[in-house]
Amino acid sequence: MPDTRPARPDAVAPLAPNSWMRYDLVQRMLPGGITDVLEVGCGQGAFGARLAQRYRYLGVEPDPTSFAVAERRVRATGGRGEVRNALAADLPDDAQFDLVCAFEVLEHIEDDKAALAQWAGRLRAGGWLMISVPAHQRRFAPWDELVGHFRRYDPAALSDLLASCGLGDIQIRQYGFPLGFALEAVRNKIAARRLTTQAAGSSVEERTAGSARQLQPDEGLRAAAIRYGIIPFRVAQRSFPGRGTGLVAVARLLG
Repeated sequence: MPDTRPARPDAVAPLAPNSWMRYDLVQRMLPGGITDVLEVGCGQGAFGARLAQRYRYLGVEPDPTSFAVAERRVRATGGRGEVRNALAADLPDDAQFDLVCAFEVLEHIEDDKAALAQWAGRLRAGGWLMISVPAHQRRFAPWDELVGHFRRYDPAALSDLLASCGLGDIQIRQYGFPLGFALEAVRNKIAARRLTTQAAGSSVEERTAGSARQLQPDEGLRAAAIRYGIIPFRVAQRSFPGRGTGLVAVARLLG
């Protein structure tokens, strides 16, 4: 008989090195008292497969290719999760959650304040918004252009943006020091070459749709090697919460 036991997220939803470092911080910043979670732009479901083990989870992903992967992964892990090929705006007006999260999404949206306000509108009273974004506008480089970023974020500017959307109790931490800087340099070299070929003439929307599929590890031995090999760097970055190439922010809906 075939094995029908739920798969471990690490087995079916591998993370790239930078994603492991991001998730290490995300799981430490997740607020308590959470039951229902909405993930906006869940990509290929790497984080969703893990969140569905802890919460009642709904992920929305507009790109059909990424959605198909995410739906398979979340279903395979047997958690309390669902993935829809949709936008957050497509959900019923009364759909509300304890936590709305969006990882590496906001930088792809031209009107980021409107997006944050829309996501905050999905929160129950006292609910939490959690996002991750690339850090420091001065580091905007070929990789950002390749994957359809409009901008990167400085911590103070991100805090002001969250506050302007009616959010408080804001916490922002950085991640990725020191390995993230080396990884970013490699990604920028790859992106500089790809921008002259595969990305030539493509729109920001097309680059955004494909961003979740860039440099993702396959399931198997390579993914396992990344998982264990990244552990020392995940631990090391915890000593430098004010340095890194990415930001994770969590904020609470006021009122």
